[in-house]
Amino acid sequence: MHTQSSNNTQEITLVLGGTGKTGSRVAQRLQARGVSTRIGSRSATPAFDWGLPDTWEAALENVSAVYISYAPDLAIPGVTDTIRRFVDRAVARGVKRLVLLSGRGEQEAQACEQIVQSSDLEWTIVRASWFMQNFSEGEFQGMIQAGVITLPAADIPEPFIDVDDIADVAVAALTEAGHTHEVYEVTGPRLLTFTEAAREISAAAGREVRFMQIPKQDFNQAIADSGAPDDLIWLMNYLFETVLDGRNAHLADGVQRALGREPRDFTLFAQQIASEGRWTAADENVA
Repeated sequence: MHTQSSNNTQEITLVLGGTGKTGSRVAQRLQARGVSTRIGSRSATPAFDWGLPDTWEAALENVSAVYISYAPDLAIPGVTDTIRRFVDRAVARGVKRLVLLSGRGEQEAQACEQIVQSSDLEWTIVRASWFMQNFSEGEFQGMIQAGVITLPAADIPEPFIDVDDIADVAVAALTEAGHTHEVYEVTGPRLLTFTEAAREISAAAGREVRFMQIPKQDFNQAIADSGAPDDLIWLMNYLFETVLDGRNAHLADGVQRALGREPRDFTLFAQQIASEGRWTAADENVA
């Protein structure tokens, strides 16, 4: 069994960000394995809100392991204090294992890693950067439907990682032995620029999707007009100004070390998403 032994009443795994891109997949996989799973989100019961520490206590009741995914990103100013308070609370409540989703090439995220690593618990760090699923269930999906990916990014190579691979690594670390005190830096199997990613998407979707670099101020105006919250606007600027400077333009072997297999390639991801109709052209959706 993948939970704690039966003489320990603390058998619940808490999945923070349990409705997000990685958390929802982690929760589904845990439940499929028969692991008692609690979703940590503002809409869950009991509710969990990072901004309301009073909600943490109920969420941590009878919890033995926690998947920590902080939205929108660990790089947001002030988050290190929040993570420190949460880890202290988790230790006090008898949590045994922490798995942290961290940001590759992000100094602030690494500060959060150090907090988890100094906890004396069984910890695992899963360090990731740009998700393939940003193109299919989030920030850039509408751009692809419109045919142009407009971002303030240079054509820097990025080893886009499939969120399903991240979830598989996290679940292994939450439920199996052998992952304690490991830092799994996870990437896809190859580097792609945004131009090359657009070419892959075009081939899968059967129509042209272009990448176009736009000025930062134009991008900021567009996401502000979309009604995005201020912290997301800040984060997008941070990612394009710092993380996409080439610092992550190299592959890592976290998926291979954690799972004993290769990570999924962008081509397979693009073919699956196109087959599901999620990149149908905007004018076709209207028709």
